[in-house]
Amino acid sequence: MRAAHIRWGLLLWGLVLALPAHADLSRRRSDVVEVVQKVSPAVVYIGTEQEVESRFRGRPRSPLEEFFGQGMAQPETRQRITGLGSGAIIDPSGIIVTNDHVIRGASAIHVVLADGRTFDAEVVGSDANNDLAVLKVNAKEPLPTAKLGTSSDLMIGETVVAIGSPFGLSKTVTAGVVSATGRTFRADDRVYNDFLQTDAAINPGNSGGPLLNVDGEIIGINTAIYANGQGIGFAIPADKVRRIVEELTRFGKVRPAWVGMDTADLPSQVAARLGWDRTYGVIVTNVDPDSPAAQAGVQRGDVVAELGGSRIQDAEDFDSRVRGYPARSVFPLVLFRAGGNRTVQVTPVEFPARLLENLAWEKLGLRVKESKGGMAIASVRQGSAASEIGLEPGDVLLRMNNQPVPTGDTFREALLTARRGRSVLLLVRRGRYGYHLTLPFAGQRI
Repeated sequence: MRAAHIRWGLLLWGLVLALPAHADLSRRRSDVVEVVQKVSPAVVYIGTEQEVESRFRGRPRSPLEEFFGQGMAQPETRQRITGLGSGAIIDPSGIIVTNDHVIRGASAIHVVLADGRTFDAEVVGSDANNDLAVLKVNAKEPLPTAKLGTSSDLMIGETVVAIGSPFGLSKTVTAGVVSATGRTFRADDRVYNDFLQTDAAINPGNSGGPLLNVDGEIIGINTAIYANGQGIGFAIPADKVRRIVEELTRFGKVRPAWVGMDTADLPSQVAARLGWDRTYGVIVTNVDPDSPAAQAGVQRGDVVAELGGSRIQDAEDFDSRVRGYPARSVFPLVLFRAGGNRTVQVTPVEFPARLLENLAWEKLGLRVKESKGGMAIASVRQGSAASEIGLEPGDVLLRMNNQPVPTGDTFREALLTARRGRSVLLLVRRGRYGYHLTLPFAGQRI
């Protein structure tokens, strides 16, 4: 009898010993673990190939040889450069969102799924201004997806998870919190606005991968790191991603939108005179008649305090925020007028064709017409920067901001993009020679 009790006791003890392993596993299943198990099948590794031209180096050429273009020939060769990044499948048909800089200039794009399957991808559309791209892979069956959530209700300090392929290490997971929203930073001589900031580790190769909340929803696309600090990463907020992805999926590009208002930085003296006691905001200096801004009720002298729920710091910040809203996508503006705040809804439209010729004449000082290989200058406005720099009728515009302009359509598209900058880089042909010229392009209307 005693031996039987001992046997039963040992059996029960064995069961007790076995329980903690399962109990511990359940206790260790955190929100982060559940997010990773739920979403990681939809996170992909993206490898790219790019062919670039280079020259063999022979003996150095003498100054005379350099001047007359003689000496040892420099034969051209093609060199293949590879790149890597991450992405997220957002539609079971094979639609993938990633960064524009991950695939820019690529001659081949390869996508590797979490289960090891590999596909060649095609670019549906990309937009450098918002650093987003949409890819498509053709699979025989529906693919696992991640849900694109919202970023408008994010809380500072809430837990987030980043999944990607930093340094080519696929299926890498890091966790942290939302450190800030509406961040602005400068990189590669460009200003980037309205970004999420997180301390979840983001490294080269994470670009294009998802930043997720504890429900497993994409609340941002990881894009950049702060080179001079650790634990500072940036992601494009999901609300902007949704707008741009929809535009790229439908049209292959982001249609340039027009609001029809000018803004300027708000000097403290002017702010005090208006009764505006904040350190942020811009002042409206002009509203075009019958424009979306005018129809929404925006008036000259208004202070624009917020756009899309985030404060506006300066005119450059405002311009950049507007670029995140394609034509027909509504955004709210908080205006300060006569001592009080009011909110209006603005719906950008595609830039009216009737304004394009005026835009080129007012801002560039040029009228152009189609010609062989580019847009020939038909006339130059006296007193304009183009006149002062020496442009003449008969000169031919070949490129604008490094974008070829062989036709009127391409010229208009380049002009619409350039209008938001402070200057425009032109490649101009005169006779047999080409010249790069920079013209100021300030005071633009958006």
